[in-house]
Amino acid sequence: MRRCRSAQSTPGTSLLVGESCGCIQSILKAVAFPSLLIKSPCAPVNPAPGVLWCKKSGNIIMDIEPLLPGMETPAASESAENLWYTSFGMETGGLDYMYVKYARVWIPDPEEVWKSAELLKDYKPGDKVLQLRLEEGKDLEYCLDPKTKELPPLRNPDILVGENDLTALSYLHEPAVLHNLKVRFIDSKLIYTYCGIVLVAINPYEQLPIYGEDIINAYSGQNMGDMDPHIFAVAEEAYKQMARDERNQSIIVSGESGAGKTVSAKYAMRYFATVSGSASEANVEEKVLASNPIMESIGNAKTTRNDNSSRFGKYIEIGFDKRYRIIGANMRTYLLEKSRVVFQAEEERNYHIFYQLCASAALPEFQTLRLGNANYFHYTKQGGSPVIDGVDDAKEMLNTRQACTLLGISDSYQMGIFRILAGILHLGNVEFASRDSDSCAVPPKHEPLTIFCDLMGVEYEEMAHWLCHRKLATATETYIKPISKLHAINARDALAKHIYANLFNWIVDHVNKALHATVKQHSFIGVLDIYGFETFEINSFEQFCINYANEKLQQQFNMHVFKLEQEEYMKEQIPWTLIDFYDNQPCINLIEAKMGVLDLLDEECKMPKGSDDTWAQKLYNTHLNKCALFEKPRLSNKAFIIKHFADKVEYQCEGFLEKNKDTVYEEQIKVLKSSKFKLLPELFQDEEKVLSPTSAAPSGRVPLSRTAVKAAKARPGQASKEHKKTVGHQFRNSLHLLMETLNATTPHYVRCIKPNDFKFPFTFDEKRAVQQLRACGVLETIRISAAGFPSRWTYQEFFSRYRVLMKQRDVLSDRKQTCKNVLEKLILDKDKYQFGKTKIFFRAGQVAYLEKIRADKLRAACIRIQKTIRGWLMRKKYVRMRKAAIAIQRHVRGYQARCYAKFLRRTRAAITIQKFQRMYVVRKRYQRMRDATIALQALLRGYMARNKYQMMLREHKSVIIQKHVRGWLARLRYGRTLKAIVYLQCCYRRMMAKRELKKLKIEARSVERYKKLHIGLENKIMQLQRKIDEQNKEYKSLLEKMSSLEITYSTETEKLRSDVERLRMSEEEAKNATNRVLSLQDEIAKLRKELHQTQAEKKTIEEWADKYKHETEQLVSELKEQNTLLKTEKEELNRRIHDQAREITETMEKKLVEETKQLELDLNDERLRYQNLLNEFSRLEERYDDLKDEMNLMVSVPKPGHKRTDSTHSSNESEYTFSSEITEAEDLPVRMEEPSEKKAPLDMSLFLKLQKRVTELEQEKQSLQDELDRKEEQALRAKAKEEERPPIRGAELEYESLKRQELESENKKLKNELNELQKALTETRSPEVTAPGAPAYRVLLDQLTSVSEELEVRKEEVLILRSQLVSQKEAIQPKNTMTDSTILLEDVQKMKDKGEIAQAYIGLKETNRLLESQLQSQKKSHENELELLRGEIQGLKEENNRQQQLLAQNLQLPPEARIEASLQHEITRLTNENLFYEELYADDPKKYQSYRIALYKRMLDLMEQLEKQDKTVRKLKKQLKVFAKKIGELEVGQMENISPGQIIDEPIRPVNIPRKEKDFQGMLEYKKEDEQKLVKNLILELKPRGVAVNLIPGLPAYILFMCVRHADYLNDDQKVRSLLTSTINGIKKVLKKRGDDFETVSFWLSNTCRFLHCLKQYSGEEGFMKHNTPRQNEHCLTNFDLAEYRQVLSDLAIQIYQQLVRVLENILQPMIVSGMLEHETIQGVSGVKPTGLRKRTSSIADEGTYTLDSIIRQLNSFHSVMCQHGMDPELIKQVVKQMFYIIGAVTLNNLLLRKDMCSWSKGMQIRYNVSQLEEWLRDKNLMNSGAKETLEPLIQAAQLLQVKKKTDEDAEAICSMCNALTTAQIVKVLNLYTPVNEFEERVLVSFIRTIQMRLRDRKDSPQLLMDAKHIFPVTFPFNPSSLALETIQIPASLGLGFISRV
Repeated sequence: MRRCRSAQSTPGTSLLVGESCGCIQSILKAVAFPSLLIKSPCAPVNPAPGVLWCKKSGNIIMDIEPLLPGMETPAASESAENLWYTSFGMETGGLDYMYVKYARVWIPDPEEVWKSAELLKDYKPGDKVLQLRLEEGKDLEYCLDPKTKELPPLRNPDILVGENDLTALSYLHEPAVLHNLKVRFIDSKLIYTYCGIVLVAINPYEQLPIYGEDIINAYSGQNMGDMDPHIFAVAEEAYKQMARDERNQSIIVSGESGAGKTVSAKYAMRYFATVSGSASEANVEEKVLASNPIMESIGNAKTTRNDNSSRFGKYIEIGFDKRYRIIGANMRTYLLEKSRVVFQAEEERNYHIFYQLCASAALPEFQTLRLGNANYFHYTKQGGSPVIDGVDDAKEMLNTRQACTLLGISDSYQMGIFRILAGILHLGNVEFASRDSDSCAVPPKHEPLTIFCDLMGVEYEEMAHWLCHRKLATATETYIKPISKLHAINARDALAKHIYANLFNWIVDHVNKALHATVKQHSFIGVLDIYGFETFEINSFEQFCINYANEKLQQQFNMHVFKLEQEEYMKEQIPWTLIDFYDNQPCINLIEAKMGVLDLLDEECKMPKGSDDTWAQKLYNTHLNKCALFEKPRLSNKAFIIKHFADKVEYQCEGFLEKNKDTVYEEQIKVLKSSKFKLLPELFQDEEKVLSPTSAAPSGRVPLSRTAVKAAKARPGQASKEHKKTVGHQFRNSLHLLMETLNATTPHYVRCIKPNDFKFPFTFDEKRAVQQLRACGVLETIRISAAGFPSRWTYQEFFSRYRVLMKQRDVLSDRKQTCKNVLEKLILDKDKYQFGKTKIFFRAGQVAYLEKIRADKLRAACIRIQKTIRGWLMRKKYVRMRKAAIAIQRHVRGYQARCYAKFLRRTRAAITIQKFQRMYVVRKRYQRMRDATIALQALLRGYMARNKYQMMLREHKSVIIQKHVRGWLARLRYGRTLKAIVYLQCCYRRMMAKRELKKLKIEARSVERYKKLHIGLENKIMQLQRKIDEQNKEYKSLLEKMSSLEITYSTETEKLRSDVERLRMSEEEAKNATNRVLSLQDEIAKLRKELHQTQAEKKTIEEWADKYKHETEQLVSELKEQNTLLKTEKEELNRRIHDQAREITETMEKKLVEETKQLELDLNDERLRYQNLLNEFSRLEERYDDLKDEMNLMVSVPKPGHKRTDSTHSSNESEYTFSSEITEAEDLPVRMEEPSEKKAPLDMSLFLKLQKRVTELEQEKQSLQDELDRKEEQALRAKAKEEERPPIRGAELEYESLKRQELESENKKLKNELNELQKALTETRSPEVTAPGAPAYRVLLDQLTSVSEELEVRKEEVLILRSQLVSQKEAIQPKNTMTDSTILLEDVQKMKDKGEIAQAYIGLKETNRLLESQLQSQKKSHENELELLRGEIQGLKEENNRQQQLLAQNLQLPPEARIEASLQHEITRLTNENLFYEELYADDPKKYQSYRIALYKRMLDLMEQLEKQDKTVRKLKKQLKVFAKKIGELEVGQMENISPGQIIDEPIRPVNIPRKEKDFQGMLEYKKEDEQKLVKNLILELKPRGVAVNLIPGLPAYILFMCVRHADYLNDDQKVRSLLTSTINGIKKVLKKRGDDFETVSFWLSNTCRFLHCLKQYSGEEGFMKHNTPRQNEHCLTNFDLAEYRQVLSDLAIQIYQQLVRVLENILQPMIVSGMLEHETIQGVSGVKPTGLRKRTSSIADEGTYTLDSIIRQLNSFHSVMCQHGMDPELIKQVVKQMFYIIGAVTLNNLLLRKDMCSWSKGMQIRYNVSQLEEWLRDKNLMNSGAKETLEPLIQAAQLLQVKKKTDEDAEAICSMCNALTTAQIVKVLNLYTPVNEFEERVLVSFIRTIQMRLRDRKDSPQLLMDAKHIFPVTFPFNPSSLALETIQIPASLGLGFISRV
């Protein structure tokens, strides 16, 4: 056995290979695939057992018998063809039993390639025809091939259609692949599909939102099979394998022109740049992308298939450092199509750059190029299509120039490039004139050549000469020979191509220099963007080279596929059977082997008389009829056909030799090298060193791979002739170098498919797709997979899927044995499956068979369930019918009984009616007789009664006349008496009033000063005294009236007695008058006659009255109707008004709610922007620290001398310059800054303080002005309601105007002071400026005096308040105490008017009783009022005395206390008056309510004024302290320049000496030198899990604050500043060191917030002090305002919070997808579908797999840690909300990117998981944290998976339900919805269109995924502590023994 000369070595193996014999299958078999026997067409027919032969060489390659244990060797008589299984033969040969009725198959179709059909009857072996029915309903007889008898391929079950991986299909064949791609592309709008290790990408010709940064983040870190297919998944796999395996990677992107190769490569590079980041500041990815416009302009052109076709191949190596960050890139180019420069076919264009130049010819800088229209130049007009629709060449030129600038190509070089390109265009217009058949010449002064020479800087004569001549060199001499016109044209074109190719190389070289890495490269990922297999009507040398390259790539692809399959099978210990696959090594040998096509072409190029025809004849003689892959066309002798792996291609021999030689005359090159234009010689200076026109390894490039591929060593003398190598030889070398590079890396394949030739979006042309699938090797991958065991299941997945096929006794504890037992029963042929270590391997079609059995079992179970349910329903129906029949019988019988009873009752009733009828007739007769008798009696008795009535009437009327006369006389007498009494009262009261006035005047002169102070009280006392006097007088007058009335009553009584006696006498006279009755009887007869007349008149009048009444009623009814109509109209108008008011109210409320929400959103956005800025700042700060550490490490020996430390204070000032506590509305006092210059330490700080004070006062002025305007408007609107209180309103306006004037004057005064100070400070900066007595010093003293004067101004406010109180009391009207005397007068007047004298007696009795009751009540009320007035007088006297005492006390107090005491006293007095008036107005609620409203307004105003005064006083005190301190520092600083006399005159600064108290004051004292030790022990070395666990929550914060308190107590600002700065820096260091530990971050977030709350709680501000105890208020800071450090701590807390969120996100991230999506919380609900090569993560909980319980345990851990650290409850809620948002966002994003997760059962699992999370929130009492709302999109997505998706009503329900999902997300879920079982239905495309139509008006984000990195803006609500500082003990474990409690 001898070694073949062509053998190649592989590490770890020894190969014996026959020379050029195509035994690659044997190599793979013997070395890489010990369990796979691969037969090559050149293998011997009768090989010896276990031996591999080389048929061509006859050599024994290897004895493989030891490598094939247990494998049977094929018999010698077997032919090679019987050893291979084709994909169809494997399927159909063993699946005849699947061809039953209703089975679906694929049949060939000339239009659609494959059509689906259904079997109408079972297939039986031996049948020649299949009875089929097409989908459109047409019946068809399908004839089987009589020779092969192959059955049509079976169609996959519907649940497998649309799978992510084509290898997951049960039946693997061409129609299944085509149909799966079409369904995914057309129905689901999915452009990516896996085919084993290949990613198939279909160009959608539409922009899709699937390439954003959110998608990149979603794919980052994921396994390739876990997510839906995507170019990012391939890029992530390459990046992960590079980092994990320490091996270089390659991504090979191939496809037809226009299939999207360049875009795919660009997205892959973008992914690397985003995921890895750039190691330098310059973004390499941006530079690579910036090279695209340049490379497209010089390397892309329009073809018949693509408007932007790349006419070269490129391989970009992206370099990474050891941390796997991008550091650089390098680009290699392959086979630039140079012939396009000089020739273009019909409807094609030259390279874009030429047309861009012509379109920009009008630019001023291009005038020297003398360009014109593209149709003017020969090189740009041949295709006849100079314009591309939708492309602006001038704009593209601008983009190209910008890209050149970005990549460092200067403007001068750019103009040089354009100059050369313009020269090429002009060179193409050079023409030649023939002299004879062998010579030609350029016309004299030829303009195109002149322009070319001017642009190139060469001599016209030389170029014109050498264009028409050539030099021939022999051994002894050289000759100059003229050339023919044809040769001259070819030489001109060759020169143009050569110049362009060198320019192309020069540009590529400069791009590589711009992308070159400055750091050492650790590894790389290569992206190969190369042309796919090409076949046109006319195929030339370029297509031959392209297809040759694709043959090499296909061979490498096949080897890699077999390698991966072999690794999988070997790992699972599965023996392989014999597999056939297409080996393209014979085709490669035909092209590149000895005496191959390229070899013969190079040999022919060396011949002097070589031509295309002679070369073609050599090809025919060498290969025709000797190689099966070479053919000759029937009708041509200048062409040949090669059978490539994809298709047969016919090549035209014309031009092959010329293109291969690429002849350029050396004399022309020398002329160009002698050019004065410096760029032109630069293109040719290194030509002899260049390997090829498109060099694969330019000089100076650092190899990017760690195992660099070595090039072959050059032979001596080879370099000098290197440029004479043919193009084919150069391309073959570069291709070998590329293959070596790819073989040294791990390849990843992306196959781009062009769906149609018309660039229509989402349009699928089956014919074009099949052509490309065959050409790109996808179908070959399918064949290889189908030949083995394509379907693979883990034992657990198989058990979960097919548990339904097992009986209970078959289920064992060992899952593997269980699956083996079941499979042996289900599939009898053991060759159809194999058991591996962890998986079961199935042949093609077996999974479909198992699915059929499973579906049948489920169908049978469904039938049984239906049978049982239907039986139960029928039984239930029968029972209901029986019960109904019994009920009907019962009701019918009851009805009959009731009818009989009714008959009996009617009979009895008829008898009763007869009886009563007869009785009624007799009774009626009796009644008539009785009524007549009674009528006669009535008439008689009436006559007698009327006579008696007439007599009594006369007597009564006489009595009435007497009564009225007497009453009139009595009233007349009473009126005269009353007038006299009133007149006397008036006279007496006037006299008494004059006397009183005289006394008061005398008294007023004596107490004039007292009146000034208490004028309000005196007025009130006088009013009340006057009121009492008036009531006393009224009381006396009433007593007098009462006595006079008693006298009048007695007189009237006597008169009535006399009247009674007189009436008795008249009665006696009446008796005498009866005697006259007889005389009057005569008159009765007359009266009767008159009566009859009167009756007649009465009757007439009654008729008229009836008529009038009728008319009146009619009129009234009409008026009522009109009234009713008016009422209805009124009600309608009222209703409309009410509706409009309600609508307006609702609209306003909605607007208010929307505005409120918008304001909240704006506020959150502002918070988020600020916190993002803080995050970015912290990131930059960390970056700065890292760089600083790196610099420190780089510096080995420190420099001697003083080492400068960083100023932490200045860094703090620069870090925190804007506010973050948006929720905290407080006026931040002036910040105390360090002086920036030693020369003027007081200048800037004082200037800023005064400037800020002016700004505050201006803001206060503006706010008061706005408030005043608002109150005035309210007063105008409510004037009608407030008319009862005009004095109060006037007092308020008066006070507001006074306050405004005061503030304006104060503002002006401070501005003037500021101007004076600025003038004083800017005059000079000498030391005398700040010395005592200097202008600045005097200004400061003036400031101090003005502060004290300002306090005095506040006294005026007391007087203003008192004037308001006086006006308020005047507004209260005295209670009306008018007596009822006027009522009596009115009654008397009424009596007089009515004239009812006859009833005087009864009226007098009633009047008497009334008067008595009124007198009694009046007496009581007067007594009560008298007591009240006495009490009020006493209270006023006491108030007067109190006022005098308070006034005396106030005069003794200092001004500040005086103002406060006066205001407090006013409030107290108002409260007392409130109580008084409450009692006063107890009977009148309305007055009391209006009084209370006015009083409350005033009290609020007083409280506001008090707070403002208090605040102003505090600010002024602080300013005073600052001024005093600055003056003290100034005195110390200027002490050296002050004389001793001056020092004696200066006041001594007082020193605060703290008193020693027995009780602790809540402060901690430490020495300044112990500060670093304090920070170290308390912050840097404190372990949350150790000592800190047993501490009081927040103890470090309390200790730090107590230390700050002590520094504040000492008034040591340096100590305060140093401690706070060290604390902040210490916390930052801890978090930087242990920032990944959740407990550490949580601990310091809690303590930072507590420290912040302590600074607020003890700041001394009213808003924070109201929650304190009196003892805590004593602990407030007294000397310093640390508001700015509060801001710094707030910013630090935000940074810690963001770090906490990142930590918990990193912890939760690996758990979320597994626990929320993949794990089956409810076992058995989710069905596991068949999967392909790209395995998804198992949903079965294996050991180490995260479950929902893992997430909940982690949440419990987070919550317990935060509670243990004493974190604020509100902050815990915000953290929980953020955690739930991360869980929801990550889960939803994965759901949207995983087709296998979008099913009904998965929706149920998600909803159950969400309910468990909600239960956790309830247990932790966190339902109001807003966390549940963040899960709403996930909940709605789960509901969307479960709801019905068929009708329009379902679409409407989905649109209303999914309001938290965007339209893109809803459509994506519907597109991804995949049934797990056959009983589920897919979502129809029409339904999805309906959803899109309904949602087209919804305005939401087009973004598909949620931003999982989003962090909600955090707030820190104030949370005061009830812990007393003086009770805190410091544990000894902290090691803080050097500090002591004070």
